[in-house]
Order: sequence, then C-alpha cells, then structure tokens
Amino acid sequence: MTGQILASWRDGSARQAIVDFVHATTTPGAEFVEPADRIATFDNDGTLWVEQPLPPQFDFVFRTWAEEVKADPSLAAQQPYKALIEKDAEFFKGLAAQDPTVMETLLKAFTRSWAGKTPEEFDAQVREWTGTAKHPKLGAPYGELVYRPMLELFALLHANDFRVFVCSGGGRDFMRVLAEETWGIPQENVIGTAAAYTYADGKLIRSRELLGSLDLGAGKPEHIFAHTGRLPVFAGGNADVDIEMLQSARFALLVSHDDDEREFSYTTGAETSLTKAMELGWTLVSMKNDWVTVF
Repeated sequence: MTGQILASWRDGSARQAIVDFVHATTTPGAEFVEPADRIATFDNDGTLWVEQPLPPQFDFVFRTWAEEVKADPSLAAQQPYKALIEKDAEFFKGLAAQDPTVMETLLKAFTRSWAGKTPEEFDAQVREWTGTAKHPKLGAPYGELVYRPMLELFALLHANDFRVFVCSGGGRDFMRVLAEETWGIPQENVIGTAAAYTYADGKLIRSRELLGSLDLGAGKPEHIFAHTGRLPVFAGGNADVDIEMLQSARFALLVSHDDDEREFSYTTGAETSLTKAMELGWTLVSMKNDWVTVF
C-alpha cells in the first residue's frame, strides 16, 4: 500500500476508512483475512458508471426493440414495448429504481430478443453499440463514463490480493463484453442476471429462459455465493437493491449521487439504503465531496 493510491479521492473519512480496512485485513492481526477469502463485490449501474437517466444497457436494448416494433407493429400492444412507445412515466420510474417487477418484464423481453444468438453474435452487437452510442446529457460514449475513483479502488484491492467481482441486476453477458477493457477484471468475475444457454452441433445458443433468479436484492448474495463459494468481505453499491449484498459484507461502501454539476443528484431508489448506511455504519461516499475527479 505504497505510492499514490486513491488519487482521485479527497482526504476524508471515506478514503481513510477504505485504506484502514484494506490495511487491517491484509496485516497479521485480529482483522486479517486470508487471501482466498478476500472477495470484493460491486454493483455496476450507479456504482461503477452513470445510471441516469437510465442504465446504459437499456439504451442498447431500446434501440433493438425499436427496430423490432418496426418489423412487427403488433408488439406495440405488449409490455415492455408498449411502455416505451407511450413513454410511460411510471414504467421508467420503476426502471430507474430497478424495481424487480419492471426489471423482470424487461429481462424476459431481453432474453426473447436475443434467443437463438451465439455469444459471438451478441458480443458483436454490444461492441457496435459501444462504438456509436453516447450519453444524452454528458455527450460522451458510455465507456468513458466509468467512475475513475472506483477504478482506483479496484487497483488498490487488486494490489492487496483481493479478487474483485461485479455483481449487477443487469445482463451478465452485456457486462462481460465491457469487463476487461473497462474495469480491468476478467469476464468470469462478472455476476449478473443471465440467459440460459444450450449446446448443440458444436456451438452455444442463447435460450428464452433466465438462468436462475434476478440478480437484485437477496439475489445478489445468493448469486455471489453460488459463483464464488464465499460471501464478500468488501462490497460496494449505491441503491436499495444492493442492501442485502452490503449487509453480507464486513465492509460496506455506499455511493451517494449528490453532484448535479459533474454528474447527477438524486436519491430515487436509494432512500432505504441511505438510511441503512447511517444505522449500520456503512461508509458513505459523497460524489460531490469525496471525489476530486468523477470520470
């Protein structure tokens, strides 16, 4: 833990809490954690990159669905296509808050849209999107809207033999395309809601079914344990759907979006988690006050 660490973090209680925890868990003593148990898990949308006005994956998905409705106008009477066409405010509010009912509707439609595709075909579509789509307010490609302070935190954890995983309610395979070049973690360290696959005639094909439950709420620690055989020592999130993951870890970090000038200021979907942070002593990170640089 030498050299310039967490360079984009201002000196303060949040930065100090992180440094102290990493030191305590990697130094022989009462708080020491064996390297095999040094699991760190992080939500994606709103924790690692911008999630307003909608999580970036849905920009990718909605473009595809717009083309599907053009090809088959009858879809306009079905959800979630109907909500998109009618610009249903309640639907989008639920999406922004990652409401499980809304997310399940979306993800089922998502699996239908890409059923029958090979992983290579799906990856190519995601890469085409990353090369062309830009954020509507910030005007930059989504891949440039990753939070620099969180990447520095990843680097600190990696340097101290933590294994870092991204655990999100978003699509696992979508995030895997971004994982290595955006976060510097291997694809196998991405945990998320996923389609089931079948293997036939020498190739993998996406099915219409979800693989297990949604990776939200209690689904997060459940998926983490299924994937790693352990619960996290360190966890980071930003919303109510991250509460159970944060509760399962010894050190919990909650990112608060309070910087309307450099990003966004909002608490929608995070009201309960902000209360929990105060009650349980989680480390609360103010984007406005704790981060010198956001992107």
